[in-house]
Amino acid sequence: MPIVQHLIVDEFGSFVAKKSGRLRVTCQGEKRSDAPLMHLETVLITGRGVSLSSDVVAACAEEGVPIHFLSSRGKPVGSLYSAGLAATVQTRRAQLEARQDSRGLHIALTVAEGKLGNQINLLKYMAKYRKAKQPDLYKEVRLLADDVLDHIAELDRLRAESLQSPVRSYTVDDVRGQILSIEGRGSQKYWQAVGKLLLADLNWPGRRTQGASDPLNSALNYGYGILYSQVERALVLAGLDPYAGFLHTDRPGKSALVYDMVEEFRQTVVDRTVLAVFNRGGAIELDSRGRLTEKSRRSLADKVLTRLEAQERYEDKRHPLRNIVQMQARHLAAYLRGERNAYSPFVSSW
Repeated sequence: MPIVQHLIVDEFGSFVAKKSGRLRVTCQGEKRSDAPLMHLETVLITGRGVSLSSDVVAACAEEGVPIHFLSSRGKPVGSLYSAGLAATVQTRRAQLEARQDSRGLHIALTVAEGKLGNQINLLKYMAKYRKAKQPDLYKEVRLLADDVLDHIAELDRLRAESLQSPVRSYTVDDVRGQILSIEGRGSQKYWQAVGKLLLADLNWPGRRTQGASDPLNSALNYGYGILYSQVERALVLAGLDPYAGFLHTDRPGKSALVYDMVEEFRQTVVDRTVLAVFNRGGAIELDSRGRLTEKSRRSLADKVLTRLEAQERYEDKRHPLRNIVQMQARHLAAYLRGERNAYSPFVSSW
């Protein structure tokens, strides 16, 4: 029996029950899968009409296995965690206090810089395979990557002006609008370059977040939803409050810190995976409502979770991306507690 680390339940009418030391998924009386709790890391409920017993909830809580609920579009709906994971007062108090001092501003700038840096490196990675056969396209994409680099330079100047100001002390609330403006303009250049690297017959309308009705944007949004669940788990395990962010503002029901940390991993984990599927002619289908089919959702979830097991260089060694997410969360918590001098972003190689 293969080891199941991430149990995905996406079939309408499925029921999840606890059988001895494992979770069993059945649908219409037929067994779909068995997942031993000793190997399980997360449970992802991504379909409608799924039921699970109270024994499943209790067993997952006891074993520290979070249960994440995602909509069919990949939007996080809710999560269940062990109560003991929230008992990290020192870290959470430091996290809330940092919003009012230079630490919060440093984190927001770092997150934005990391996102733009990963966008640049993914463009370079995708473009290098076009250099010989499509030199003009290669040059266009590299120029757009250089434009994104200019926006990192803008962030560097803003960092110097705000964190080293002899006149006053700035907080993230004072300059958040400027950070988001710079990051947004850099991302526009990134998506412009991505459009040039896609196969011509895809007829991609450009990046859409809310209400996406084309396969590529729907796949990206769903992939981000899978990534959100993994990042949230890492933050909770590090003792952080996933709802108290820095770059993203607080709002009821919005996991602002999850959105912050996801920015460092979108390109490396999701964009690279999804764009490869489409450029290789992979079949991602929508149903009559313009939503990803059950088969496409499962395929995308499997690919994103597999990508999280791929190794990248981090702190002079190679680690699975999943472990890098967890280490970044712990580094962030340590920085907030004063145990590290700075927080540095994860930027993948190309």
